[in-house]
Formats: sequence, C-alpha cells, structure tokens
Amino acid sequence: MRMSSDSSMKCPGCRDNAALDFDFSMAFQPIVDIQTGLPFAYEALVRGADGASASVVLDQVTDTNRYAFDQQCRVKAIEAACMAGILDTPAKLSINFLPNAVYSPVACIQLTLKTAKAVGFPTDRLIFEFTENEKMLDPAHVASIIQSYRQMGFGTALDDFGAGHAGLSLLARLQTDIIKLDMELIRDVDASLPRRMIVEGVVRMCAVLGIDVIAEGVETASELETLKAIGIRYFQGFLLARPEYERLPGFVIPGGAAQRVA
Repeated sequence: MRMSSDSSMKCPGCRDNAALDFDFSMAFQPIVDIQTGLPFAYEALVRGADGASASVVLDQVTDTNRYAFDQQCRVKAIEAACMAGILDTPAKLSINFLPNAVYSPVACIQLTLKTAKAVGFPTDRLIFEFTENEKMLDPAHVASIIQSYRQMGFGTALDDFGAGHAGLSLLARLQTDIIKLDMELIRDVDASLPRRMIVEGVVRMCAVLGIDVIAEGVETASELETLKAIGIRYFQGFLLARPEYERLPGFVIPGGAAQRVA
C-alpha cells in the first residue's frame, strides 16, 4: 500500500495531537459464527485501567483529546488482543472508532498500521465499527472513510443499527460490510411479531446488498433460535459470553460445545 510521505502534514489531528491525561485498557467479547461454532471476531470494548466501566473512560473524552483517544483505542485494542492470544485463533478484531476524530483516512490510519505490523497482526483481520448513535458532522466524510477503509482491505461495521438518528437512510448512504442489529430490536424478538418482521426485512435487504448481519445483545436461547431461523449467522451477547478484561473469553452456544481460548 503506497502512502504519501507528507500525508500526516495534511491532518491537523496529527500535528496538534493532545496527550491523554488518563489511562484505559480493553475488554473483549466474542462474535460467534453459529454455523462453524468458531469466533468470527472479538470486539474490543474500552474499560478503565482498573477494569472500570466504559462510561468512566468516555466521560473524560473531550473535543480536545478526541483524536488522541481514538488513536490510542486502536493501539490498545491491537496490542491487548495479541497479548490475549487472538493470533492463535481465526478471529478478526473489531475496533470501535470515532468518525468525527478521523481527519484524513489515509493519514490517521498510519499509527494503526504501524502497531499491527509491530505485533504481527494481519490488517485484513481488522474491522472498524462505528455507532449509528454518534451524531455525524459530515456524513459525506464518513462515507469517504468507509470507502477508504474498504480499499485498504479493512472490514467496516455499522453498530446499533435501528437505534440511532438515521436508520435506513444512513445505510443507504453508508453501505458497510456489516451491520449490528441494536439490542432493542433483539430483545424478546421470539415473542414480538413486529420485531421479527422488522428483523426479517433487514436480513432480506442486507442479503441483496451483500452485507453481513450480527445480532448483538442476545440474552436468551429463544432469541438466538428465532434469529437463527430468520437467517442470522453471527451472534454476540451475554447468552454466549460476557466481556472479559484483557482476555478473550470462552463462549457457550446453547446445545453445542463450549469453546475455550488459551
């Protein structure tokens, strides 16, 4: 991949990067491929340095340090996942990013690429996900980030689909490789005809568009079986495994064998 030698000079975040005055780390939660019984990916979830909740960390993120935080999230996710043993699995690594902190997709990815190279993590196993709930200052810029990441060989995911500001209109503009159905659509889907109809419609639409669907926030075996019958292959939620601090947790598929990570 060829990069312009002065690409970082075009990015104000790279020039004016503010140091963080707080520390944090990552927990990991598996996204399970129900067909193979293997981890499709592990999502890196920000936590305080002592394992404190994400809100403790996110409350310290400001407009001034947003760029530095986004950059360090990528670094810590890759380093911590490798320390936890992800290279011994076939799984991808899903990293949350802040679109409003990406000034230039090419310039702002340099530290990520450097970190992946240093620890030997294949960049084609990286997924970058962003939430529909984040207010986008410039949707056209976000679309360019998604396109650039795809050209670089990364996966992209739209998180919390169905819970945010734009819904289907956002998906029409930003066609990511993956969408993650918000847990509010998942909750009690086995007992709710409207939820099932909505999920079925989204799954059919994504099949035509070539977009994979992940059901997140799955908590009961009935939810999982209903969603599996609808055609969803990838699952994430407490039913399978809870996040674990700086570890890749094993997971249990109802009716199947437990999977352990060394």
